Amino acid sequence: MAKIPIAVAEGDGIGPEIMKATLHVLQASGANIEIHPVEIGEKVYMKGFPTGMDPKTWDLIRHTKAFLKAPITTPQGGGFKSLNVTIRTTLGLYANVRPCASYYPFVATKHPEMDVVIVRENEEDLYAGIEYRQTPEVACSLKIISRQGSEKIVRYAFEYAKKHGRKKVTCFTKDNIMKFSDGLFHKVFDEISQQYPDILNEHWIVDIGAAKLADTPEIFDVIVMPNLYGDILSDVAAQIAGSVGLAGSANIGEKGAMFEAIHGSAPRRAGQNVANPSGLLLAAVQMLDHIGQPEAAARIYNAWSYTLEQGIHTYDIFKEGTSKQKVGTREFADAIVKNLGKMPETLKPAVFHGATSTSSRPHPHDTSRRELIGIDVFIYHRGVLEEFLPKISHINISQLRLKMVTNRGVRVWPQGQPETSCIEQWRCRFLTESGRAATQGDLIQILHAFDHVGLDIIKSENLYTFDGKPGYSSSEG
Repeated sequence: MAKIPIAVAEGDGIGPEIMKATLHVLQASGANIEIHPVEIGEKVYMKGFPTGMDPKTWDLIRHTKAFLKAPITTPQGGGFKSLNVTIRTTLGLYANVRPCASYYPFVATKHPEMDVVIVRENEEDLYAGIEYRQTPEVACSLKIISRQGSEKIVRYAFEYAKKHGRKKVTCFTKDNIMKFSDGLFHKVFDEISQQYPDILNEHWIVDIGAAKLADTPEIFDVIVMPNLYGDILSDVAAQIAGSVGLAGSANIGEKGAMFEAIHGSAPRRAGQNVANPSGLLLAAVQMLDHIGQPEAAARIYNAWSYTLEQGIHTYDIFKEGTSKQKVGTREFADAIVKNLGKMPETLKPAVFHGATSTSSRPHPHDTSRRELIGIDVFIYHRGVLEEFLPKISHINISQLRLKMVTNRGVRVWPQGQPETSCIEQWRCRFLTESGRAATQGDLIQILHAFDHVGLDIIKSENLYTFDGKPGYSSSEG
């Protein structure tokens, strides 16, 4: 049978060491793969490529079945974009899958029954990286949540649960505050959950959900979240399970996949033969399962589990009384190779099920009636409200009238409170009388009026209703 082509990047810092150890185990296991090395990361950044990747590398990755990537270092300073985010979004790797399980009693944890899989949306949210420095002292990030992106990740979470015999899918959002963005994610979750009646579903507000995950993770099974929450809480989950160094990560799309450890490049540990290769090795196990080699995946995972049971541990998980031998990166990989074919005696043996379906269903477009009724104009003003309010209070364009001024989302006019602390970014809301329709020309005239009175416009946002309901936050939002 023809070998499966795999792109491999050894990364930066401890990357080359843990990748060498991982490939040693993969090759010894009989995995039917063909390695295609690619160079990415710090050296490529330093050659003048702001994404950390030569554009020619895309074709090589695109023509392989999967991409196994060690951690990379993003140089400090401006102008360098996260390579991980670039790869995920460019290749449409919308699902980030991070299993976080306890290996008690061989790896110390307060949660011996923990077995959680976090499914994180990978393309949207604040990680879209759309940011602006609007004034000398104000910066802004746009949080993008779409129905299409939410449907893909939520459906993937339920398909994953179905494929792997999981009983429950939980959704974390903050839709009590972010009612439109996180509210849409929650709404989609509720809709899609009804299509999987055999799988339990529940929703938690992310702050109390995070507290429960840290305190009693055994009550969760599969958790699906928007991008930022998923990134943070998957690291938390991995750490409380035993160690961030033990967690692998799969990035799955309809036309590609990337596999990596969830930890960073740890340059201060580089070249010392001490790094734990387990995170990258378990990512490689996920890769083998994804490309249709579940037997090789199980063979490696079981040998790795057996090695843990034997007390052969790297420094990060070594514990007197439990561990029996402290080993380096190379020696840990050698021990796993020696144990290939053996089964764990205490830990649960691996059972893999193959790739989870990533095929999208047709996305029905929302047919809500959308009507333009106003505009929010954001201005830069160092001073107090009373200095600019007289300049704009008289602005009346067609049906548009000034209804409100806010600062950081808090109403300061009319009926503002003197205790409100204000910054140099102000939002001025104009709405039509009685919710009548406005035109693009009306909005242009509003902006022209601000320019005429010498106010510095940062940005503007059009205000719409959808089937008569406001599509924008309230006076306090």
